[in-house]
Amino acid sequence: MTDQLELGQLRTGIPGLDTILGGGLPELSFNIIGGTPGSGKTTFAQQVMFGLARPGRKALFFTAMGEPPVKMLRYQQQFSFFDFDKVGDSVHFISLAPQVELGDYDVVLAQILEQVRAHQPALVFIDSFRSFIEGARGDNQETAALQTFVQHLVAHMTTWKATSFLIGEYTSSEAHQNPIFTVADGIFWLNQVVQRNAMSRKLQIVKIRGQKQRPGLHAFRIDKGGIEVFPRVLPAPEPVGAEPPMHMPPARLSTGVPVLDEMMGGGIPSGYSVLVVGPTGSGKTILATEFLGAGAAKGEAGVVALFERSPSQLMNEKLDRLVRAGQVGLMSVRALDLSVDEMLHELLGMIDAKGATRVVLDSLSGFEMAMSPEYREDFRESLYRMTTVLAAKGVTVMMTSELEDRFGELRFSPYGSGVLVDAVIMQRYVESQCELHTLISVIKVRGSKHSRQIRRFEVTDAGIAIGDGPAPFDNVLRGSAQPREASD
Repeated sequence: MTDQLELGQLRTGIPGLDTILGGGLPELSFNIIGGTPGSGKTTFAQQVMFGLARPGRKALFFTAMGEPPVKMLRYQQQFSFFDFDKVGDSVHFISLAPQVELGDYDVVLAQILEQVRAHQPALVFIDSFRSFIEGARGDNQETAALQTFVQHLVAHMTTWKATSFLIGEYTSSEAHQNPIFTVADGIFWLNQVVQRNAMSRKLQIVKIRGQKQRPGLHAFRIDKGGIEVFPRVLPAPEPVGAEPPMHMPPARLSTGVPVLDEMMGGGIPSGYSVLVVGPTGSGKTILATEFLGAGAAKGEAGVVALFERSPSQLMNEKLDRLVRAGQVGLMSVRALDLSVDEMLHELLGMIDAKGATRVVLDSLSGFEMAMSPEYREDFRESLYRMTTVLAAKGVTVMMTSELEDRFGELRFSPYGSGVLVDAVIMQRYVESQCELHTLISVIKVRGSKHSRQIRRFEVTDAGIAIGDGPAPFDNVLRGSAQPREASD
């Protein structure tokens, strides 16, 4: 055999899935959709089926479950991908439950083969394959008959001119023991992870023959539209052998506060990620709003992602005006079992739609709370991926983060995240004469000279006011400071 066979790729109809697969599902492949009960296997299979089926590409969906197909369809019809016009024409549902209950696997196989010969389908689905195994009575004779049935069925499925799927409730350990996983061309594994009161769904392409898939666990969700997959967002690798880019000083962007620009050595270098840390009520969101407002004044679009409570509770008057004028896009992240990739996909989509060059994330503390528990454990890795991907987009990012003010202890960032960003601006409180004062300082601006002074920071009716010189306080680190006497 010298001629190379070119297999086509089928678009699955599940948003994000083709990206993970490396372009689509290989045509004529034999696939297994596995996972625990309730993980979304049947919804996954039917969404693929309705996405691919059309006149000239028929689909057969065999169900071996004890419940009648009408009960299953009653719930699947609630999804928007379900197309009534295709049922009975391009899509046919066939129940194998009576034959399975009899335990006569020769009859079951004959029924499947008869329907395949009659309809000549391009797509074949069998759900749930685990029902065949549960149908065994347990004696040696029936176990042997079941094994023979499985071997014959798989042998037929691999020779049909059809893309075929077995759907079953399997655990990951069974995948290493069952021989059908060896002959499968593709294995899709769906999981739902429950930690405390949070639940997240994950998809893994364990195997796909003939093409490179994107590795790892990918978040997905199920809503009225069906399944949507959020491929893991990773920084693009640099081309091998590429010439190193010529170093050019980046342009500087105004923070919207001239004195702070001066403290940073001329503003924020374009494309940098800036972390604004400070205790609650110190003015972090106000400062971030000035940053967006400075861009809007120059015709630069921005995006703000709010991770805490609702926009009405968080947005100040100026930010509300920017959003209403369309100069700033608003992404309000729901307080649910959020994954980093789900958030990044939504954020990147809004950045592209707005043509945004400035992005504010308010705040990382709220973002961590919205994340599913297993992501919280790897928050530093998640933050690194997020900042790197956004930097690759060329946007300048300002992130706010709650930092508990312990007065006598000086800390620059939570989670040790200061090393992951390009610049750090710190706000803190100091008590003097029975009054709290806010101070601001620039801790870090990568590759740039900046001020080391600690200055007074105030939010006034006219905006943000920063002192022209060092804050007039002594013993700032002790939290309770004394006013510095003016020199003669």
